[in-house]
Amino acid sequence: MANFVLDFEKPILEIERRIAELREFSNSEDMELHKEIERLETKAQKLRLEVYSKLTRWQRVQLARHPNRPYTLDYIDNMMTDFIELHGDRAFGDDPAIVAGIGKIDGIPVTLIGHQKARDTREKIRRNFGMPHPEGYRKALRVMRLAARFNRPIICLIDTPGAYPGLGAEERGQAEAIARNLFEMAHLPVPIIIVIIGEGASGGALGIGVGDRILMMENTWFSVITPEGCAAILYRNSANAPQAAEAMRVTPPDLLELKVIDRILPEPPGGAHNDHVAAAHIVKKAILDELAQLGQLKGEELVLQRVAKYAQMGVWSE
Repeated sequence: MANFVLDFEKPILEIERRIAELREFSNSEDMELHKEIERLETKAQKLRLEVYSKLTRWQRVQLARHPNRPYTLDYIDNMMTDFIELHGDRAFGDDPAIVAGIGKIDGIPVTLIGHQKARDTREKIRRNFGMPHPEGYRKALRVMRLAARFNRPIICLIDTPGAYPGLGAEERGQAEAIARNLFEMAHLPVPIIIVIIGEGASGGALGIGVGDRILMMENTWFSVITPEGCAAILYRNSANAPQAAEAMRVTPPDLLELKVIDRILPEPPGGAHNDHVAAAHIVKKAILDELAQLGQLKGEELVLQRVAKYAQMGVWSE
């Protein structure tokens, strides 16, 4: 993975670099430096806790975009078995920006759908930077209908800067594809668990984002527009994105307070990008916990509760 470091991570990385140097020097020169190494490890741990406990909303947005963060395929590799990817919308083509398929989590058959970004240039272009076309959403819906037919729970992993706004996407019905998914997902008679693992931007996220439970990883964001887009509209300058992020309240604690989401999932020390396996374990455990509860409900009950959940959002009384 690329060596990418955010500004607020640099002091921690500097201490970790010093620890690595001392270990190497200790081994090569056969010198006892354990006490100094332990002191620096304690210092790094305290600094890590301090930094990550006081992140601004904009810093969380930056972490959600970290190129080393685990993507959908990373989670599949680390928490699922027997995964078989399904391709194509049976109408136009396949969209690599959305991964969809069937597999097992701890032996439980599930259907998993998620946005897929990439790390190298060639793959980024192939995956369209995680921005789906209409055929991606139609593929997702085809696979979700298949899940309903075989009574499989649906897991959706969200990580996208938005649906692709290109001319071709609009010509092929981008808005209709997203709207159709919203309607259909509201009425599917199987458990649907949404996990926001990175960016949750606009209709691009909502296109696979209607469910019985909405979970967010600790360092993610979820909003109708990107902070840059909001800043360009409100402040006439996208450089005001940090200010916009604060005003928009896009982070997990904000959305839990507003009852848009149901649960915040803690990330490994230093963020999910530092430990893919641990991050997948956290997501896997949360999914299994939610499935245990939702599995007790019949299809009709799930649909009624799901519709009521969304009907209550944005309702205020004075």
